[in-house]
Amino acid sequence: RDVYLKKLIVRKNNGFIKIITGIRRSGKSYLLNTLFYHHLLEAGVAENHIIKFAFDSGDDLVLIGEDLTAIDSADKKVDPHKFMTYIASRVTDNGMYYLLLDEVQRLGSFEAVLNGYLRKSNLDIFVTGSNSKFLSSDIITQFAGRGDEVHVLPLSFSEFFGAYGGTKEEAFDEFMVYGGLPALLSMKTEEQKIRYLDTQMKHVYLSDIVKRYNLHSDETIGELLDIMASGISSLTNPTKLSRSFKSIKNETISVVTVDKYIKAL
Repeated sequence: RDVYLKKLIVRKNNGFIKIITGIRRSGKSYLLNTLFYHHLLEAGVAENHIIKFAFDSGDDLVLIGEDLTAIDSADKKVDPHKFMTYIASRVTDNGMYYLLLDEVQRLGSFEAVLNGYLRKSNLDIFVTGSNSKFLSSDIITQFAGRGDEVHVLPLSFSEFFGAYGGTKEEAFDEFMVYGGLPALLSMKTEEQKIRYLDTQMKHVYLSDIVKRYNLHSDETIGELLDIMASGISSLTNPTKLSRSFKSIKNETISVVTVDKYIKAL
């Protein structure tokens, strides 16, 4: 993904926290931990000067004495003191170190921790984050002007075709039906792709919207989304959608609620 890799490369050592944002499953972690990591190695950075840490990795959490099971079950944050102690043990000289931190929103007080690291001239910080409380609109306030955002989209058709392995026409048909989430390229059957996309919609995207806006459930907003998608080329408004919901689902949803859900989506 050359476009995004170049955006990270030109931001090296610029004195800001580089924040990679984007919807879940769009390829942020792969961009940071594989593509950018290998760029650093090829650029001559010593491996022990690249510190990778994923806050959703059991192996990494064990390194700092945390329990992944306890954190997941209680929605508990990673102890910032344990993490900072670990980083201090890895930074052993005055050379430049690159911190590649994945799912940083799982770290307790992560804004304060990362802003504090900006005072160290030999730390260059790159992070990813994606959940209901870590969207592009939040970055400005969370990092008080010291964040430099790189927003990652799913695969463009050019990127998709480059990895597809078939004709351009075949790739376009596939792309138009299933879209550009990178994981789809590794799936061979229609059933796999449909199940994957259905799972992402129900258990990731709609779930995040419900959490972010404190909605009652994701079932109603999901059904509304289906109705909106079925008439994607037609002009509509909350009143029409409320009537459609009543006629199609035989359920009542107020115009005010429809308007609220549209804004959330």
